[in-house]
Amino acid sequence: MLVFCDIFDFRVFAFACLLAFLPNNLANDANEGAVSLTQQNIDMTLASNELVFINFYAQWCRFSNSLAPIFEEAATKIRSAFPEPGRVVMAKVDCEKESSIASRFHITKYPTLKVIRNGQPTKREYRGQRSVEAFEEFIKKQLEDPIKEFYNLKELTNLDDKKRMIIGYFDRKDVPEYEMFRRVATNLKDDCQFHVGFGNASKAMHPPGEPIIVFRSDKALSNDEDETYHGSLNNFDELNVWAQEKCVPLVREITFENAEELTEEGLPFLILFHAPHDIESVKMYKDVVTRTLIDEKQNINFLTADGVKFAHPLHHLGKTPADLPLIAIDSFRHMYLFPNFHDIHIEGKLKGFLRDLYSGKLHREFHYGPDPSSNEVPQIVGQIKVPTTPPESTFKKLAPSKNRYTLLKDEL
Repeated sequence: MLVFCDIFDFRVFAFACLLAFLPNNLANDANEGAVSLTQQNIDMTLASNELVFINFYAQWCRFSNSLAPIFEEAATKIRSAFPEPGRVVMAKVDCEKESSIASRFHITKYPTLKVIRNGQPTKREYRGQRSVEAFEEFIKKQLEDPIKEFYNLKELTNLDDKKRMIIGYFDRKDVPEYEMFRRVATNLKDDCQFHVGFGNASKAMHPPGEPIIVFRSDKALSNDEDETYHGSLNNFDELNVWAQEKCVPLVREITFENAEELTEEGLPFLILFHAPHDIESVKMYKDVVTRTLIDEKQNINFLTADGVKFAHPLHHLGKTPADLPLIAIDSFRHMYLFPNFHDIHIEGKLKGFLRDLYSGKLHREFHYGPDPSSNEVPQIVGQIKVPTTPPESTFKKLAPSKNRYTLLKDEL
Protein backbone atom coordinates (compact mmCIF):
# COMPACT_ATOMS: atom_id res chain seq x y z
CA MET A 1 0.00 0.00 0.00
CA LEU A 2 1.34 3.43 -0.95
CA VAL A 3 1.42 6.00 1.80
CA PHE A 4 1.35 9.69 1.06
CA CYS A 5 2.71 12.70 2.86
CA ASP A 6 0.69 15.88 3.17
CA ILE A 7 2.08 19.01 1.54
CA PHE A 8 2.72 21.59 4.23
CA ASP A 9 4.43 24.87 4.99
CA PHE A 10 8.23 24.63 5.23
CA ARG A 11 8.62 27.63 7.54
CA VAL A 12 9.25 25.55 10.60
CA PHE A 13 11.03 22.68 8.87
CA ALA A 14 14.48 23.43 10.25
CA PHE A 15 13.23 23.53 13.82
CA ALA A 16 11.20 20.38 13.24
CA CYS A 17 14.30 18.50 12.10
CA LEU A 18 15.92 19.21 15.45
CA LEU A 19 12.75 18.17 17.25
CA ALA A 20 12.78 14.81 15.49
CA PHE A 21 15.93 13.82 17.35
CA LEU A 22 14.42 14.46 20.77
CA PRO A 23 12.97 11.56 22.76
CA ASN A 24 9.36 10.94 21.75
CA ASN A 25 8.03 11.26 25.28
CA LEU A 26 10.05 14.32 26.31
CA ALA A 27 7.08 16.68 26.08
CA ASN A 28 4.88 14.30 28.03
CA ASP A 29 7.47 13.98 30.80
CA ALA A 30 7.47 17.78 31.15
CA ASN A 31 3.65 17.73 31.29
CA GLU A 32 3.60 19.68 28.03
CA GLY A 33 2.77 19.01 24.42
CA ALA A 34 0.80 16.15 22.89
CA VAL A 35 0.31 12.80 24.58
CA SER A 36 2.02 9.89 22.78
CA LEU A 37 -0.47 7.11 22.13
CA THR A 38 0.61 3.47 22.04
CA GLN A 39 -1.11 0.11 22.08
CA GLN A 40 -0.86 0.21 25.86
CA ASN A 41 -2.64 3.52 26.49
CA ILE A 42 -4.80 4.35 23.47
CA ASP A 43 -8.00 2.57 24.49
CA MET A 44 -7.98 4.06 27.97
CA THR A 45 -7.23 7.53 26.58
CA LEU A 46 -10.07 7.40 24.05
CA ALA A 47 -12.56 5.97 26.53
CA SER A 48 -11.82 8.42 29.33
CA ASN A 49 -11.91 11.69 27.39
CA GLU A 50 -14.74 13.57 25.73
CA LEU A 51 -12.49 14.75 22.89
CA VAL A 52 -9.17 13.40 21.61
CA PHE A 53 -7.50 15.23 18.72
CA ILE A 54 -4.83 12.99 17.18
CA ASN A 55 -1.91 13.79 14.91
CA PHE A 56 -0.97 10.63 12.99
CA TYR A 57 2.58 11.20 11.75
CA ALA A 58 5.72 9.50 10.46
CA GLN A 59 9.26 10.46 11.38
CA TRP A 60 10.42 10.12 7.75
CA CYS A 61 7.80 12.60 6.51
CA ARG A 62 9.16 16.13 6.43
CA PHE A 63 5.64 17.55 6.43
CA SER A 64 4.94 15.66 9.65
CA ASN A 65 8.08 17.21 11.07
CA SER A 66 6.94 20.65 9.97
CA LEU A 67 3.66 20.21 11.78
CA ALA A 68 5.16 18.74 14.96
CA PRO A 69 6.23 21.92 16.84
CA ILE A 70 2.98 23.69 15.94
CA PHE A 71 0.89 20.79 17.20
CA GLU A 72 3.00 20.51 20.38
CA GLU A 73 2.61 24.19 21.19
CA ALA A 74 -1.14 24.03 20.61
CA ALA A 75 -1.38 20.95 22.84
CA THR A 76 0.38 22.77 25.68
CA LYS A 77 -2.00 25.73 25.39
CA ILE A 78 -5.07 23.50 25.22
CA ARG A 79 -3.91 21.59 28.30
CA SER A 80 -3.65 24.89 30.15
CA ALA A 81 -7.02 26.15 28.91
CA PHE A 82 -8.88 22.91 29.72
CA PRO A 83 -7.08 21.33 32.68
CA GLU A 84 -10.03 19.32 33.99
CA PRO A 85 -9.61 15.53 33.55
CA GLY A 86 -11.69 13.79 30.91
CA ARG A 87 -12.38 16.88 28.80
CA VAL A 88 -9.83 17.04 25.97
CA VAL A 89 -6.48 15.56 24.99
CA MET A 90 -4.29 16.47 22.03
CA ALA A 91 -2.38 13.31 21.17
CA LYS A 92 0.01 11.91 18.58
CA VAL A 93 0.71 8.53 17.04
CA ASP A 94 4.05 7.54 15.51
CA CYS A 95 2.63 5.40 12.72
CA GLU A 96 5.95 3.66 12.03
CA LYS A 97 6.23 2.43 15.60
CA GLU A 98 2.48 1.92 16.10
CA SER A 99 1.52 0.43 12.74
CA SER A 100 -1.43 -1.47 14.20
CA ILE A 101 -2.97 1.80 15.42
CA ALA A 102 -2.40 3.36 11.99
CA SER A 103 -4.18 0.41 10.36
CA ARG A 104 -7.01 0.58 12.87
CA PHE A 105 -7.74 4.18 11.86
CA HIS A 106 -7.11 3.61 8.13
CA ILE A 107 -4.21 6.06 7.92
CA THR A 108 -2.83 6.31 4.38
CA LYS A 109 -1.28 9.79 4.40
CA TYR A 110 0.88 11.81 6.77
CA PRO A 111 0.17 13.82 8.73
CA THR A 112 -3.51 12.95 9.23
CA LEU A 113 -5.49 14.76 11.92
CA LYS A 114 -8.50 12.95 13.34
CA VAL A 115 -11.06 13.80 16.00
CA ILE A 116 -12.27 11.10 18.40
CA ARG A 117 -15.35 12.12 20.34
CA ASN A 118 -16.51 9.98 23.26
CA GLY A 119 -14.43 7.10 21.93
CA GLN A 120 -15.80 7.28 18.39
CA PRO A 121 -14.04 8.71 15.32
CA THR A 122 -15.95 11.57 13.73
CA LYS A 123 -16.78 11.45 10.04
CA ARG A 124 -14.67 14.47 9.18
CA GLU A 125 -10.92 14.72 9.35
CA TYR A 126 -9.47 18.08 10.32
CA ARG A 127 -8.54 19.99 7.18
CA GLY A 128 -8.41 23.51 8.50
CA GLN A 129 -5.45 25.81 8.80
CA ARG A 130 -2.50 24.27 10.61
CA SER A 131 -1.48 26.92 13.06
CA VAL A 132 -1.51 27.15 16.85
CA GLU A 133 -4.32 29.68 16.74
CA ALA A 134 -6.43 27.59 14.35
CA PHE A 135 -6.02 24.46 16.47
CA GLU A 136 -7.00 26.37 19.62
CA GLU A 137 -10.07 27.82 17.94
CA PHE A 138 -11.07 24.42 16.56
CA ILE A 139 -10.82 22.70 19.94
CA LYS A 140 -12.77 25.43 21.69
CA LYS A 141 -15.48 25.19 19.04
CA GLN A 142 -15.63 21.41 19.47
CA LEU A 143 -16.09 21.78 23.22
CA GLU A 144 -18.92 24.29 23.03
CA ASP A 145 -22.16 23.09 24.61
CA PRO A 146 -24.17 21.62 21.71
CA ILE A 147 -27.47 21.84 23.62
CA LYS A 148 -29.63 24.96 23.60
CA GLU A 149 -31.83 25.47 26.64
CA PHE A 150 -35.41 26.66 26.30
CA TYR A 151 -37.33 28.33 29.12
CA ASN A 152 -40.86 28.07 27.80
CA LEU A 153 -42.56 25.41 25.66
CA LYS A 154 -43.65 28.13 23.23
CA GLU A 155 -40.02 28.53 22.22
CA LEU A 156 -40.16 25.07 20.64
CA THR A 157 -42.72 26.28 18.12
CA ASN A 158 -40.29 28.88 16.78
CA LEU A 159 -37.40 26.52 16.01
CA ASP A 160 -36.05 25.89 12.51
CA ASP A 161 -38.43 23.15 11.34
CA LYS A 162 -36.22 22.36 8.35
CA LYS A 163 -33.73 20.61 10.63
CA ARG A 164 -33.96 17.44 12.64
CA MET A 165 -33.82 17.87 16.37
CA ILE A 166 -33.74 15.96 19.62
CA ILE A 167 -35.44 17.53 22.64
CA GLY A 168 -34.92 16.61 26.28
CA TYR A 169 -37.38 17.29 29.09
CA PHE A 170 -35.71 17.12 32.51
CA ASP A 171 -36.43 18.12 36.11
CA ARG A 172 -32.88 19.39 36.56
CA LYS A 173 -29.43 19.29 35.05
CA ASP A 174 -27.48 17.46 37.78
CA VAL A 175 -28.74 13.95 36.97
CA PRO A 176 -26.90 11.06 35.23
CA GLU A 177 -29.51 10.93 32.47
CA TYR A 178 -28.69 14.47 31.40
CA GLU A 179 -24.97 13.68 31.26
CA MET A 180 -25.78 10.82 28.85
CA PHE A 181 -27.92 13.20 26.79
CA ARG A 182 -25.09 15.73 26.67
CA ARG A 183 -22.56 13.12 25.54
CA VAL A 184 -24.83 11.99 22.71
CA ALA A 185 -25.36 15.62 21.70
CA THR A 186 -21.61 16.20 21.42
CA ASN A 187 -21.36 13.19 19.08
CA LEU A 188 -24.17 14.27 16.79
CA LYS A 189 -24.17 18.05 16.96
CA ASP A 190 -23.25 18.27 13.27
CA ASP A 191 -26.29 16.20 12.29
CA CYS A 192 -29.06 17.35 14.66
CA GLN A 193 -30.16 20.28 16.77
CA PHE A 194 -30.36 19.53 20.49
CA HIS A 195 -32.66 21.37 22.89
CA VAL A 196 -33.44 20.91 26.56
CA GLY A 197 -35.79 22.30 29.17
CA PHE A 198 -35.56 21.99 32.95
CA GLY A 199 -38.04 22.35 35.78
CA ASN A 200 -41.07 24.49 35.02
CA ALA A 201 -40.05 24.84 31.39
CA SER A 202 -40.70 21.17 30.70
CA LYS A 203 -42.74 19.73 33.59
CA ALA A 204 -45.87 19.54 31.43
CA MET A 205 -44.10 17.11 29.08
CA HIS A 206 -42.95 14.38 31.48
CA PRO A 207 -43.85 12.74 34.79
CA PRO A 208 -41.94 14.04 37.86
CA GLY A 209 -38.58 12.33 38.19
CA GLU A 210 -38.87 10.66 34.77
CA PRO A 211 -37.04 12.65 32.07
CA ILE A 212 -38.09 12.12 28.48
CA ILE A 213 -36.18 12.52 25.21
CA VAL A 214 -37.96 12.88 21.87
CA PHE A 215 -36.99 13.18 18.22
CA ARG A 216 -38.60 15.75 15.94
CA SER A 217 -38.16 15.32 12.19
CA ASP A 218 -37.77 18.10 9.66
CA LYS A 219 -41.34 19.32 9.38
CA ALA A 220 -40.76 20.73 5.92
CA LEU A 221 -40.60 17.16 4.62
CA SER A 222 -42.62 15.27 7.19
CA ASN A 223 -45.76 15.68 9.27
CA ASP A 224 -44.75 13.03 11.79
CA GLU A 225 -45.34 13.58 15.49
CA ASP A 226 -42.44 13.72 17.93
CA GLU A 227 -41.05 10.22 18.55
CA THR A 228 -40.22 9.29 22.14
CA TYR A 229 -37.11 7.33 23.05
CA HIS A 230 -38.16 4.24 25.03
CA GLY A 231 -34.74 2.81 25.91
CA SER A 232 -32.60 3.35 28.97
CA LEU A 233 -31.47 6.92 29.58
CA ASN A 234 -28.54 5.55 31.57
CA ASN A 235 -27.13 3.50 28.69
CA PHE A 236 -24.96 5.69 26.47
CA ASP A 237 -24.55 3.14 23.66
CA GLU A 238 -28.28 2.47 23.43
CA LEU A 239 -29.21 6.15 23.42
CA ASN A 240 -26.44 7.03 20.98
CA VAL A 241 -27.49 4.35 18.46
CA TRP A 242 -31.11 5.54 18.61
CA ALA A 243 -30.13 9.18 18.17
CA GLN A 244 -27.78 8.38 15.30
CA GLU A 245 -30.50 6.50 13.44
CA LYS A 246 -32.75 9.55 13.80
CA CYS A 247 -30.20 12.27 13.10
CA VAL A 248 -28.38 10.73 10.15
CA PRO A 249 -31.10 10.18 7.53
CA LEU A 250 -31.05 7.52 4.85
CA VAL A 251 -31.33 10.29 2.25
CA ARG A 252 -28.98 13.23 2.75
CA GLU A 253 -28.54 16.55 1.00
CA ILE A 254 -25.22 17.09 -0.74
CA THR A 255 -23.74 20.58 -0.55
CA PHE A 256 -20.39 22.05 -1.47
CA GLU A 257 -19.58 21.99 2.26
CA ASN A 258 -20.13 18.24 2.80
CA ALA A 259 -19.29 16.89 -0.68
CA GLU A 260 -15.71 16.05 0.30
CA GLU A 261 -16.90 14.07 3.31
CA LEU A 262 -19.50 12.18 1.25
CA THR A 263 -17.07 11.29 -1.52
CA GLU A 264 -14.63 9.96 1.09
CA GLU A 265 -17.19 7.34 2.06
CA GLY A 266 -16.40 5.74 -1.29
CA LEU A 267 -19.96 4.76 -2.25
CA PRO A 268 -21.56 5.72 -5.58
CA PHE A 269 -24.21 8.47 -5.45
CA LEU A 270 -27.85 8.10 -6.40
CA ILE A 271 -28.83 11.76 -6.62
CA LEU A 272 -32.13 13.53 -7.02
CA PHE A 273 -31.48 16.91 -8.64
CA HIS A 274 -34.41 19.19 -7.82
CA ALA A 275 -35.44 22.82 -8.07
CA PRO A 276 -34.66 24.79 -4.88
CA HIS A 277 -38.29 25.02 -3.74
CA ASP A 278 -39.49 21.66 -5.04
CA ILE A 279 -40.28 19.97 -1.74
CA GLU A 280 -42.79 17.53 -3.26
CA SER A 281 -40.23 15.74 -5.45
CA VAL A 282 -37.88 15.42 -2.48
CA LYS A 283 -40.71 13.86 -0.45
CA MET A 284 -41.49 11.36 -3.22
CA TYR A 285 -37.84 10.40 -3.65
CA LYS A 286 -37.30 9.93 0.10
CA ASP A 287 -40.47 7.85 0.36
CA VAL A 288 -39.47 5.51 -2.49
CA VAL A 289 -35.91 5.11 -1.17
CA THR A 290 -37.12 4.39 2.37
CA ARG A 291 -39.74 1.88 1.23
CA THR A 292 -37.83 0.03 -1.48
CA LEU A 293 -34.09 0.66 -1.25
CA ILE A 294 -33.19 0.60 2.43
CA ASP A 295 -31.37 -2.72 1.92
CA GLU A 296 -29.01 -0.93 -0.49
CA LYS A 297 -27.70 1.60 2.04
CA GLN A 298 -24.38 -0.24 2.38
CA ASN A 299 -23.82 -0.01 -1.37
CA ILE A 300 -24.98 3.46 -2.34
CA ASN A 301 -25.32 6.99 -0.96
CA PHE A 302 -28.84 8.36 -1.43
CA LEU A 303 -28.63 12.12 -1.93
CA THR A 304 -30.59 15.16 -2.95
CA ALA A 305 -29.00 18.17 -4.61
CA ASP A 306 -30.10 21.68 -5.45
CA GLY A 307 -30.15 21.51 -9.24
CA VAL A 308 -29.44 25.21 -9.58
CA LYS A 309 -26.37 25.17 -7.36
CA PHE A 310 -25.22 21.93 -8.99
CA ALA A 311 -25.90 22.99 -12.57
CA HIS A 312 -22.49 21.74 -13.69
CA PRO A 313 -23.33 18.01 -13.27
CA LEU A 314 -26.59 18.66 -15.12
CA HIS A 315 -24.61 20.16 -17.98
CA HIS A 316 -22.51 16.98 -18.15
CA LEU A 317 -25.74 15.02 -18.43
CA GLY A 318 -26.94 17.24 -21.26
CA LYS A 319 -29.58 18.78 -19.02
CA THR A 320 -30.40 22.19 -17.54
CA PRO A 321 -32.37 23.32 -14.47
CA ALA A 322 -35.41 23.48 -16.75
CA ASP A 323 -35.33 19.63 -16.89
CA LEU A 324 -35.65 19.19 -13.11
CA PRO A 325 -36.43 16.99 -11.28
CA LEU A 326 -34.20 14.19 -12.47
CA ILE A 327 -32.24 11.30 -10.95
CA ALA A 328 -28.74 10.18 -11.82
CA ILE A 329 -26.02 7.86 -10.59
CA ASP A 330 -22.49 9.15 -10.17
CA SER A 331 -20.18 6.14 -9.91
CA PHE A 332 -17.06 8.36 -9.53
CA ARG A 333 -16.13 7.19 -13.04
CA HIS A 334 -19.22 8.09 -15.03
CA MET A 335 -22.71 9.54 -14.62
CA TYR A 336 -25.86 7.70 -15.71
CA LEU A 337 -29.28 9.28 -16.08
CA PHE A 338 -32.45 7.59 -14.85
CA PRO A 339 -34.74 7.76 -17.91
CA ASN A 340 -37.83 9.33 -16.34
CA PHE A 341 -38.16 10.72 -12.81
CA HIS A 342 -41.82 9.73 -12.51
CA ASP A 343 -40.92 6.08 -13.17
CA ILE A 344 -39.79 5.90 -9.52
CA HIS A 345 -43.42 5.02 -8.79
CA ILE A 346 -43.14 1.86 -10.93
CA GLU A 347 -42.36 -0.99 -8.56
CA GLY A 348 -38.75 -2.13 -8.86
CA LYS A 349 -37.77 0.44 -11.48
CA LEU A 350 -35.31 2.41 -9.36
CA LYS A 351 -33.91 -0.74 -7.76
CA GLY A 352 -33.37 -2.17 -11.24
CA PHE A 353 -31.43 0.98 -12.16
CA LEU A 354 -29.06 0.28 -9.25
CA ARG A 355 -28.77 -3.39 -10.19
CA ASP A 356 -27.78 -2.35 -13.71
CA LEU A 357 -24.99 -0.26 -12.21
CA TYR A 358 -23.66 -3.14 -10.11
CA SER A 359 -23.77 -5.59 -13.01
CA GLY A 360 -22.03 -3.22 -15.41
CA LYS A 361 -25.07 -3.08 -17.66
CA LEU A 362 -25.33 0.73 -17.56
CA HIS A 363 -21.74 1.11 -18.70
CA ARG A 364 -22.03 -1.66 -21.29
CA GLU A 365 -25.23 -0.34 -22.85
CA PHE A 366 -23.85 3.17 -23.10
CA HIS A 367 -21.01 1.76 -25.21
CA TYR A 368 -22.76 -0.92 -27.24
CA GLY A 369 -26.49 -0.30 -27.10
CA PRO A 370 -29.18 -2.40 -25.40
CA ASP A 371 -28.31 -5.94 -24.33
CA PRO A 372 -29.94 -8.55 -26.58
CA SER A 373 -32.30 -9.53 -23.76
CA SER A 374 -33.28 -5.95 -22.98
CA ASN A 375 -36.52 -4.50 -24.27
CA GLU A 376 -35.54 -0.98 -23.26
CA VAL A 377 -33.78 1.74 -25.17
CA PRO A 378 -30.91 3.06 -23.10
CA GLN A 379 -30.86 6.72 -22.15
CA ILE A 380 -28.43 8.53 -24.42
CA VAL A 381 -27.03 11.81 -23.12
CA GLY A 382 -25.84 14.42 -25.58
CA GLN A 383 -24.68 13.72 -29.13
CA ILE A 384 -24.25 10.02 -29.96
CA LYS A 385 -20.79 8.88 -30.94
CA VAL A 386 -19.52 5.43 -31.86
CA PRO A 387 -18.48 4.08 -29.48
CA THR A 388 -20.42 6.18 -26.99
CA THR A 389 -18.93 7.19 -23.67
CA PRO A 390 -20.96 7.91 -20.51
CA PRO A 391 -20.50 11.43 -19.12
CA GLU A 392 -17.52 11.65 -16.80
CA SER A 393 -18.14 11.88 -13.06
CA THR A 394 -18.21 15.45 -11.78
CA PHE A 395 -18.51 14.72 -8.08
CA LYS A 396 -15.17 12.94 -7.95
CA LYS A 397 -13.65 16.36 -8.50
CA LEU A 398 -15.09 17.45 -5.14
CA ALA A 399 -13.21 14.67 -3.35
CA PRO A 400 -10.01 15.45 -1.41
CA SER A 401 -7.46 16.60 -3.96
CA LYS A 402 -4.77 14.09 -4.84
CA ASN A 403 -2.43 17.04 -5.21
CA ARG A 404 -2.65 17.52 -1.45
CA TYR A 405 -0.79 14.26 -0.85
CA THR A 406 1.89 14.06 -3.51
CA LEU A 407 5.08 12.93 -1.82
CA LEU A 408 5.56 9.17 -1.82
CA LYS A 409 7.66 7.56 0.87
CA ASP A 410 9.83 5.92 -1.78
CA GLU A 411 10.59 9.32 -3.29
CA LEU A 412 12.17 10.75 -0.14
